[in-house]
Amino acid sequence: MNDSHEHPPGGGFTLRPFQNADAPAVARLVTDSVRGHWTYPPERFRESADPLRRRLVALAGPEVVATAHLLPFGDATPDALRLDLAGNGAAFTPLYLAHLAGLPPGFSRLLGVTREDFGEQMDFFAAAGFRNAWQSWGAHLELADFDFSPFQALEERLFLKGYEVEQLSNDAPEADWAALYALHGRGLADAPRNPTTTPEPLTRAGLREMIVREEAVFVVRWRGEIVALTRLTPRGPEVESENTVTHPDHRSRGLATLVKARALAWARGQGRLRAGTGGTVLNLPMLRANTRLGYRVERMWVTWERGLAPPSTPATNSD
Repeated sequence: MNDSHEHPPGGGFTLRPFQNADAPAVARLVTDSVRGHWTYPPERFRESADPLRRRLVALAGPEVVATAHLLPFGDATPDALRLDLAGNGAAFTPLYLAHLAGLPPGFSRLLGVTREDFGEQMDFFAAAGFRNAWQSWGAHLELADFDFSPFQALEERLFLKGYEVEQLSNDAPEADWAALYALHGRGLADAPRNPTTTPEPLTRAGLREMIVREEAVFVVRWRGEIVALTRLTPRGPEVESENTVTHPDHRSRGLATLVKARALAWARGQGRLRAGTGGTVLNLPMLRANTRLGYRVERMWVTWERGLAPPSTPATNSD
């Protein structure tokens, strides 16, 4: 839907589809919109022929001052489109209306994700009739300050009950990978989630491939059986923690805290400087575990939702 004509000006802005020449301006706008929380290089933004991925820009004179990206939210939420906005908040409404005029078929709702202190996006979604549907948390831990010693007593107590922590090797036997995948699936089924915290579905082979390629996995065994796990993804000086799961028969013993503490100690020993994690606010056990580990919770992330009206059907004459 990257038509080449310009849309009529909206609110003093000229709207048109994104062009490759806009990439440096759009990268700056998107980076600024997340308050530098992430840095987006211009190479990340390119024209797309995919009709389900449409980016518009708003210009004030010759300058690109805002952008809106509409795309499928993801395979885990197949009925939803995601609306991402950046730049001058006064241009968000005309950009939004332009997207509404060209929505792809087959979707029943729009979702927007923004942090609670990103004022221009928060104000827009509230004013545009979206509902504040879900809240998620992010947290970080400075690994230079992390000390495993407070968790040694927990490790010793659990060891006496038959629990042992280890890093799963990439050449682990097939039975271990099968057990890991089963526990991973159990965690997805049991943990409270929202569209933002629901990962893309993975096959057993896909999970193993991802772990071998880019992750480190720590597990707790009880009498040889894997009963808890946590996954870490190293990214430069940081590690991101995700998918910490304990089998229901072994919960409320501190296994999630212990396995994550061991993983963080490993990350510090690898020279990583910072650890990040997150999840839905409904997952109170994981929030408590991360607090014990020393994570500092950041501003909440809010997922906004608005239903899309089904396409109208022509009236028929019943006479």
